[in-house]
Amino acid sequence: MNQVLQLGDRTLQPSEVLSLLSQYQLLPLLIKEIILDQATAEIVCTPEEEKLACEQLAQQYQGIEQQGESFQQLKMMATRSIKLEKFKETTWGGDLNSYFFQRKGQLDRVIYSLITTTEIGIAQEIYFRIQEGEQSFAALAREYAQGPEAQTDGLVGPIDLQSLHPTLVNILSKSQPQQLSPPTQINNLFVIVRLEKLLPAQLDRSMRQRLLNERFNQWLQGQMKEQTWQIQTS
Repeated sequence: MNQVLQLGDRTLQPSEVLSLLSQYQLLPLLIKEIILDQATAEIVCTPEEEKLACEQLAQQYQGIEQQGESFQQLKMMATRSIKLEKFKETTWGGDLNSYFFQRKGQLDRVIYSLITTTEIGIAQEIYFRIQEGEQSFAALAREYAQGPEAQTDGLVGPIDLQSLHPTLVNILSKSQPQQLSPPTQINNLFVIVRLEKLLPAQLDRSMRQRLLNERFNQWLQGQMKEQTWQIQTS
């Protein structure tokens, strides 16, 4: 009998394990890990990289026996992570500059002031008060804002442009600092927006890693969609 898993008093056959993996939606995770193993199969870690991985593990898991099975499993995981980062760099690192400039408009961050209200009349009154200098944006946000910006004097950010509603992106991307935009409807709300500061994205180390991860995740999702699988019961 080809038993594959003993769980307490229960013995699971291979077909049962596969069915349970499917039932609990764990097969996609398994498939993903297989794809990653295949992608990094030809990637080699240098002795220096393996040594560094072991040293970092020893610091992170102090007291664990370095010759023990648990440590060896952790070492394999750490080495696999190094291989994965090498795979990302080898595959997408070469054209990351051009990808950055393609995405830059969405990667820029902004700080802006915002007041949201459900009443168009109130929104118009707020807009004219600010425009005429009768009251500050912060004071009116504390008094009238119906969103979380009421707790921050209307200030929002720094935040990526790409994470905002398309209407807000359109307004802020065309605004100059301190430019007040008239009331605009977004769904059931009216918003008054003023750009405070534009923070242009830069291709620094953290941005480079972010974009590598983005390209990698796009690739991985495509690979997952292309995979076909079925459970063989016999």
